[in-house]
Amino acid sequence: MQTIQNTLYVMTPNAYAHLDNATVRIDVERETKLRVPLHHIGTLVCFGNVLISPALMHRLADEGKSLVLLDNSGRFKARLEGPVSGNILLRQAQHQAASAGAVTLEHARAMIAGKLRNSRSVLQRGAREASDAAEASTLGKTADALAASLRAARDATRRPPLDRFNALISFLYAMLMNDCRSAIETVGLDPQLGFLHAVRPGRAALALDLQEEFRSILADRLSLTLINRGQVGAADFDAREGGAVMLNDSGRRAVVTAWQARKQEEVTHPLLESKVPLGLLPFVQARFLARTLRGDMEGYLPFLAK
Repeated sequence: MQTIQNTLYVMTPNAYAHLDNATVRIDVERETKLRVPLHHIGTLVCFGNVLISPALMHRLADEGKSLVLLDNSGRFKARLEGPVSGNILLRQAQHQAASAGAVTLEHARAMIAGKLRNSRSVLQRGAREASDAAEASTLGKTADALAASLRAARDATRRPPLDRFNALISFLYAMLMNDCRSAIETVGLDPQLGFLHAVRPGRAALALDLQEEFRSILADRLSLTLINRGQVGAADFDAREGGAVMLNDSGRRAVVTAWQARKQEEVTHPLLESKVPLGLLPFVQARFLARTLRGDMEGYLPFLAK
């Protein structure tokens, strides 16, 4: 079973990430701020203007660890990784399935069904917790927020976020996308060949497919929690020229901390009939997808939250 490898997020502008023997060292203005043993890190994610030493990049690639570069708003810029060692027969089966219209439609339907079911689950959970009129009003806002998140997902690639909620949800989607892509590549699938999202040069369509069933239970729900608990507020956002709104340094730190904590929470997986950390769900589902494509399972079954 895949274990949760730590993701090291470096968000301080002009920080310098470099290799110190078997340790990743983060320096800011020539002062060491953090040391992390390399074997504790699965992925290094750098936001904005972070400097990375060539020695560290080579070591990450040699050990099969990913380096992900995002801009300050969390948008994907680049990814560095070593040679792909996926099973060629599995990828061949994936390409054959993607070329068959009926199979593509079947997988797309399953992924959309998972997305809708989990979105409903988030709303139902809110309804159970709404014990008075004030909380019921909050539930209405939750529904509005989920609708807004759908619009954010649609518009995320079209323009920068224009309000605080969309800035928050877009940032969470970027981190979820990174985890889903890692899961897809871990099992040996081609992240660019999807069933639901159209194939475009440079687009990780299959990772976007996998992301759909987790948007509401991971990103949307966490965004509402952060807002309702006051963990993220107006002071955590900056307005940019042209009307764009972005999380600032304090906002990104708060969201990343909450994201990492959320991934450690456990849920019972209905097929495995055992508890699984939320952060492992993309890896579990990627394995189920691979088994489906190999013919070991009749059809892909998305994760359905209770």
